[in-house]
Amino acid sequence: MLLPPGVRFIASNVLLPVAFLLLARRIVNTTFGLAISSSTFVSYSLAGLCVIGVGHAIATSVRQYIQARSMGARPVPQVTSKWPGNMDFLWRLVQEPKIAYLGDTFAGPIPRLGPVYNVELLWETHIFTVCPQHIQIILAGDFNNYVKGDRFRGVMNTVLGDGVFNSDGELWSLHRSMTRPYFARDRVRHFDIFDRHADKTIELIKKRMNEGYAVDFQDVISRFTMDAATEFLFGTCVNSLANALPYPHGVSSDVSAVPSQKSNDFSAAFHEAMLQITFREWVGWIWPLFEMFEDRTAAPMKIVNSFVEPIIRNAVEKKKRNDGTKVAEFEGALDDDNDTLLDELLNSITDPKLLRDETLNILFAGRETTMHTITIAIYFLAIHPNVMARLREEVLDVVGPSARPSYDDIKGMKYLRAVLNETMRLYPSVPFNLRETVKATTWPSMDPNDDRPLYIPAGVKVPYSVMIMQRRKDLWGPDADEFDPHRFLDERVQRIVSNPFQFLPFNGGPRICLGQQFAYNEMSFVIIRLLQQFSSISLDVEACPPEARVPPEWSGAPGRKGIERVRPQTHLTMYTMGGLWVKMNQA
Repeated sequence: MLLPPGVRFIASNVLLPVAFLLLARRIVNTTFGLAISSSTFVSYSLAGLCVIGVGHAIATSVRQYIQARSMGARPVPQVTSKWPGNMDFLWRLVQEPKIAYLGDTFAGPIPRLGPVYNVELLWETHIFTVCPQHIQIILAGDFNNYVKGDRFRGVMNTVLGDGVFNSDGELWSLHRSMTRPYFARDRVRHFDIFDRHADKTIELIKKRMNEGYAVDFQDVISRFTMDAATEFLFGTCVNSLANALPYPHGVSSDVSAVPSQKSNDFSAAFHEAMLQITFREWVGWIWPLFEMFEDRTAAPMKIVNSFVEPIIRNAVEKKKRNDGTKVAEFEGALDDDNDTLLDELLNSITDPKLLRDETLNILFAGRETTMHTITIAIYFLAIHPNVMARLREEVLDVVGPSARPSYDDIKGMKYLRAVLNETMRLYPSVPFNLRETVKATTWPSMDPNDDRPLYIPAGVKVPYSVMIMQRRKDLWGPDADEFDPHRFLDERVQRIVSNPFQFLPFNGGPRICLGQQFAYNEMSFVIIRLLQQFSSISLDVEACPPEARVPPEWSGAPGRKGIERVRPQTHLTMYTMGGLWVKMNQA
């Protein structure tokens, strides 16, 4: 049984050095005949270590200064805070989900320092950028110099394992090579699964509307994406849409009691695991100190693995029974001509842990990101009835009031694509991302008054925010904070054509999302089906739990913060705090 992370951290960083110092004291006393007390020796030794630490920091600064000069570069503008190690910045970052608007902390220094700055969090360098030129270098131009890194993988390992989103180098290339053929096929046009689960979703919404209550759209659409993803990718459906839906805040407990269901438990556990590893990344290298007595991902991941491992085990057993041929169908799977992603993986690997890791990684990507975008799209349709009316008109004109949309239908619906793109511009599924530099390099300067390149040291963290970048007024115009799908249809679209890396809903470069066409199809399909059945959507803010409602002090704040009626949050991907509670009028 592994020791908790905090105990391992203390043992390796405190107990072992102290034990070494005490041993050194004994040797000194024995060799030189001295009588130095343990407390005195440890005190002097710790003081010496502090001097060594300060000296190392100074030496590093001098070395980087010399290296920057040799490269003709200048340091990145630096955040200076009141507390040592910028702990006040870190505190705001950790507290942001409770008290602030998403992104406020990272966006704060930009007006003063510009779109790229260095913030030393607990003396660990973080060079943050929202410049498309820099992000293009990170994701494509100098791809091999920007990796996930050992520290990131260590933080994420207990949840993401060695899956595609937590790997570098040859292992990452292996994952991509295994999954690319699957997503490259025409199977993304097969909409039978979407249709079946969309029908169940609409049935649940109608039932709730007939009861006279609002529905948590985020919850019900997360079930849709869960069922569709598990069936499409792994050949078996968890049937989360068969479970009872939650009721709004304020409904009596007799009515609103919802029994626990295995698929619901899986979703809640995975969400909790994501929150824990995100917290680890935010607080940096001291994260084990917050897990002194237990690994906080262990309990939720036990639930998650109890769902995934039987799927893997059955697949491996069937593979063996078939003497190496492709895996037999699961109950509820597609027909013989439509292998699942798990089939594809089993043709390349049989290691159960690696299969589990990759399964979870793809399930996470296939469910969480799509769920968020559909949820926020419905939110925007609810608060922009003119967009709702225009989009519904396109749906009825192209597809009709009841027909199933085809791939060609979706491909030709320009306004629908614009609505989705504008949704992902303002609220991309992955608002923040992170890499680590392998070797020292430079970035082009964004300062019109100083064209010297920016010095980026080796081995430093490089976080970037697609969300903040996609709201920059100098890139998107003075109306960048407004929801306006027409910006993807009129002359403003030239901003993207001229600089494609300023719009990155699916990442970019070699790590670009392989399933983006699948995602566009799924999101488009379910929105079309919803608008065929419902003529209008409205928010029901009172149905949301009070602690998840928009704080009154947000009113009048600049940007979207001052006008938003829901609270966006993030772990590795975005979600809406407390859900999206809406009412829908049937057509």
